[in-house]
Amino acid sequence: MNRVAAIDCGTNSIRLLVADVDPETGELTDLDRRMTIVRLGQGVDRTGRLAPEALERTFAACREYAEVIKEHGAERLRFVATSASRDAGNRDAFVRGVVDILGVEPEVITGDQEAEFSFTGATKELTGRADLRRPFLVVDIGGGSTEFVVGDDHVRAARSVDVGCVRMTERHLVRDGAVTDPPTEEQIAAMRADIEAALDHAEETVPLREAHTLVGLAGSVTTVSAIAQDLPAYDSTAIHHSRISRDRVREITEWLLRSTHAERAAVPSMHPGRVDVIGAGALVLLAIMERIGAEEVVVSEHDILDGIAWSVA
Repeated sequence: MNRVAAIDCGTNSIRLLVADVDPETGELTDLDRRMTIVRLGQGVDRTGRLAPEALERTFAACREYAEVIKEHGAERLRFVATSASRDAGNRDAFVRGVVDILGVEPEVITGDQEAEFSFTGATKELTGRADLRRPFLVVDIGGGSTEFVVGDDHVRAARSVDVGCVRMTERHLVRDGAVTDPPTEEQIAAMRADIEAALDHAEETVPLREAHTLVGLAGSVTTVSAIAQDLPAYDSTAIHHSRISRDRVREITEWLLRSTHAERAAVPSMHPGRVDVIGAGALVLLAIMERIGAEEVVVSEHDILDGIAWSVA
């Protein structure tokens, strides 16, 4: 049994998993799993740089995580950084700060590596289930990018595209420094066209329509699941391996895109950091389901973070 720590630093959130992993049995036991919205990718699509305040929010979360890792006595730590830090011209400042706090250098991984970690984390528990047909299409909708992976027991094809809930919101729904609330039909149409172009790009290398089971990961998907179930609070147990029909996803997406900030914030399962970007994230999910003809999406709380933990073990 190995006690490991994994950190996934994305465009919108930074997450920590401390777990005991048994490579012989294939068991991963959570000791601590937490998430902090830091919006590291704030403005990166426009400026090409990480904002000072975004870096400080991220470093504050790293200090908290360092204490948790120490308390649990994790033997090894892997820190993976994704889309925002890949795109930033001043990522050296980010790397130095993480090394100072946690003692490890963040690995700014490629989109393909990100996709492989996501696939491993999401499907390890699903491969033996008779009610789920393979191949799987694992879709990880992040803040800055979305990863598509098709595979059976192993990855067959993967592609990362620069479409995520934060990037789409900042590119299409912000006017005069503020999010349009609610967005106009023209803004939604432009965002949808951007997403469709990204799906065209993904389909150049990933056979999206060959998959029999769609598995959705990350905060946009889990939040849509929580809304679909009308949960009184965010409940990982209820969300993990839940299934949402395409019609229900469409209904929720349409509501999110015509609602006000106050209405979205009043949803009891909604994280405050997702209120302004959830509409864009839900639209990405809906566009994928419509493109491949998926009748439902299987929601997984296990994702790239679990894949990183397995790679450490």
